[in-house]
Amino acid sequence: MTQFPMHSVETAPEGSREILAQAQKRGGRVVNMLGVMAESPVMLKSYMAMASLLAQGSLSPTELQVVMFTANIENGCAYCVAAHTAEAMHQKVAPKVIQALREGRDLDDSKLEALRRLARALVIGRGTVGGAELEQAMAAGYTHAQVLEVITAIAAKTITNYADHLARPPLDASFERFAWTRPAVEAKA
Repeated sequence: MTQFPMHSVETAPEGSREILAQAQKRGGRVVNMLGVMAESPVMLKSYMAMASLLAQGSLSPTELQVVMFTANIENGCAYCVAAHTAEAMHQKVAPKVIQALREGRDLDDSKLEALRRLARALVIGRGTVGGAELEQAMAAGYTHAQVLEVITAIAAKTITNYADHLARPPLDASFERFAWTRPAVEAKA
């Protein structure tokens, strides 16, 4: 299998160095996924811009994590599930929400569950949904703008999910305790 380089600040292409340096300054290190993505400054810049914009959006950190976990799980990105477990814990997302997402179970919170079902339908349907999931999300209180933010979050996660599938970066030591494998029983649609 083709080996993709995994860059540090020093080895990254010029267009990726500053982004990696900022990531290292914020987190104390460059996580392996960013090190792989750095090979393409276009990919790295695109992903980081999307992540920054999503953080400024109207979805709460918990809501964003619900969408991102759902995309990661549906796309089978074990690296991303582990990384988002660490991130969600840092953001103080309720442990029961994190655990339910990791296990592929419905969420107890009906609004978050409507969001999870919409995100899942969008990922599985490649952007096409039958309508019930969209109507449930709207009835739960999500706005049209927020539904479009869900699509943006899925797009951002698709970048990392696909990069993981091709490059297979090793799980960072700090994420190892959150290693994930797909549960035997999938969540209901």
